[in-house]
Amino acid sequence: MKKEISNILLIYTGGTIGMIKDPESGTLKAFNFNELLSNIPELKLLDHNISTTSFEEPIDSSDMNIQHYINLVEIIENNYEEYDGFVVLHGSDTMSYTASVISFMFENLTKPIIFTGSQLPIGDLRTDAKENLITSIQLAGFKRNHHPLIQEVGLYFEYKLYRANRTTKINSEHFEAFESLNFPPLAESGVNLKINETNLLKSNRRKKVIVHKELSDDILIVKIFPGINRSTLEQLLGIKNLRGIILETFGSGNTKTDDWFIDLLKETINRGVHIINVTQCIGGSVEMGKYATSEKLKEIGVISGKDITTEAAVGKMMYLLAKNLGPNVFKTIFETSLRGEMN
Repeated sequence: MKKEISNILLIYTGGTIGMIKDPESGTLKAFNFNELLSNIPELKLLDHNISTTSFEEPIDSSDMNIQHYINLVEIIENNYEEYDGFVVLHGSDTMSYTASVISFMFENLTKPIIFTGSQLPIGDLRTDAKENLITSIQLAGFKRNHHPLIQEVGLYFEYKLYRANRTTKINSEHFEAFESLNFPPLAESGVNLKINETNLLKSNRRKKVIVHKELSDDILIVKIFPGINRSTLEQLLGIKNLRGIILETFGSGNTKTDDWFIDLLKETINRGVHIINVTQCIGGSVEMGKYATSEKLKEIGVISGKDITTEAAVGKMMYLLAKNLGPNVFKTIFETSLRGEMN
């Protein structure tokens, strides 16, 4: 692929990748991104113009909330015309959640937004941060006919670029921390950097990018387990102002079939709360009606999450709840792929 120079904006939100170890004390401290090139001289070998910016107060990814999502989107929105691609440095713990919701907040995206991070700080001798950062910048800078080749939100970690809203963090210790079991990688890094172009989303460059900055967090995730009792579930589903529930079910979407359980879900739906059925498995899909244990869910109006991840379901629900859609329209749209998040 012919090299073309791209303008890349590197955005630091917080997280392990932005820390360096003090050689004397051994403690971790925030990395000064104004000194990025001097600390990572390998970046000078890249044929791209790299600019950096950061959250005013970088945060641990566990503290991410709707306002942080909006702040990140506004940084990208305000710089969208000036740059060919964006690389977001983010803590790995909630990276899939943030990257997923960002994918819904940008409609008609025509440039790459690539999330990356690391398991070890950038100043650690054995760090995975440098490879993740360098390759993410390379991927964000790829062009064809003067246009970015990747035109979606991705997540790069340990030699693989995934569609962000297909990912889940599966390991807290290994460098291979993320997986996308229901969709193949968009790119793989080895001796050569291979982009799997047939897996990429195709954007219409004639359409203007639309940025959605209204989200709702009146959401609850309920993980079903054998023996879940009625009083506990009644308390959860009866929370005031609750508008959406992501129900993590067994296998291909199966739950209890007790009358009290089904009646409680039905009452909740009749109250105007949207319930999404997603599988607890990290791979596979919900198929309501395949077994008798999910047939009743289908009958009472539970929405099929198909093969969506919990992380993407949260982002999609935050995005759609803010639209104040009627129940039938909400169901139809949720069960439709908007950003490649489900098959």
